[in-house]
Amino acid sequence: MSPRPLSDPSLSELDRQALDWFARRQRVFTPEEEREFDAWLRADPAHRQALQRWHADWTQLDALPADGIAQLRRRLTADLHAEQSASAHAVSPARRHWLMAMAPRAALAGVTLIAAGGGLLAWNEWRQQPLYAADFTTPRGQQQDITLPDGSVLRLDTDTRIAVQLYRERREVRLLQGQAVFQVRGDVQRPFDVLAGALRVTVVGTRFSVRHTPGVPGADGVQVEVEEGRVRVASASGAVETIELGAGQRVAADRAGRLGALGQVAAAGIAPWRDGRINFDNVPLEQVLAEFGRYGDTGLLIHDTAVAALRITGTFDPHRLDNFRRVLPGVLPVELHGDIGKTEIVARH
Repeated sequence: MSPRPLSDPSLSELDRQALDWFARRQRVFTPEEEREFDAWLRADPAHRQALQRWHADWTQLDALPADGIAQLRRRLTADLHAEQSASAHAVSPARRHWLMAMAPRAALAGVTLIAAGGGLLAWNEWRQQPLYAADFTTPRGQQQDITLPDGSVLRLDTDTRIAVQLYRERREVRLLQGQAVFQVRGDVQRPFDVLAGALRVTVVGTRFSVRHTPGVPGADGVQVEVEEGRVRVASASGAVETIELGAGQRVAADRAGRLGALGQVAAAGIAPWRDGRINFDNVPLEQVLAEFGRYGDTGLLIHDTAVAALRITGTFDPHRLDNFRRVLPGVLPVELHGDIGKTEIVARH
């Protein structure tokens, strides 16, 4: 059953009664209470069904982390005092006893006390809390591998920042900057979303790469390439434009999230940077330098717009800029003026 938000005033009287009995059952009953409980169960088969629903829903709270329990236990105590002050009917000592006795679970759900003193579980708020949240940053010139608690593996390229949040019914990674390869552990109950710029990439289980480099001229949109499996690419704003990619396919979008034509992944694969290579296919020299700059300071400057627009095709090691400097005058009509620390690329005369 999908739990309803219990703070909803449309909650039936039956569910309220079942919640009350379920909470009271967390302690030992007196003989009189046991007889009352049995009579309530026998009065209508719907009573037992409602109680079973509460039990099934409540058990989902058992897996929540200990730090969340401590934090929300404190919040529950504050809520109890606030509700007693605001209500014309103070919470009875017995009611307070079973609520606090259940605090390891109830606090995590955010118990709300209504004027009559009944406990209502704010399911919506509970379900919106991530089970796992973490931020990762890769410095310039470095890469790192990350294994998430769900078994998915991420490879982050240089100068990359991500924010990970794993929820009960979905998984989400925000690619704030840089590029990453995702090897997602399949889980049909929890889709895996990557939010990058104006795009949302949704998968169940696959391996793919996403690039989002807003600071690189000519490459400030989002690029998605699939190595295996299938992914769905759509605007993060919920627009109707959606495309599905299979193995060996790629698509790019501009900063506004407008998708380009479906294309094929280059022969080098979805992420040659994993092997210390970056590929350029007819790319302006200005963009090439910006890409090298993601891995470290280049010391290369361009003041001439005509030189900046010259295009390069080739494969280079971003950590061996000396090789690039050596071959550049041989592939473009340019010269290098200056020393290693500060060199200007100018047109050859």
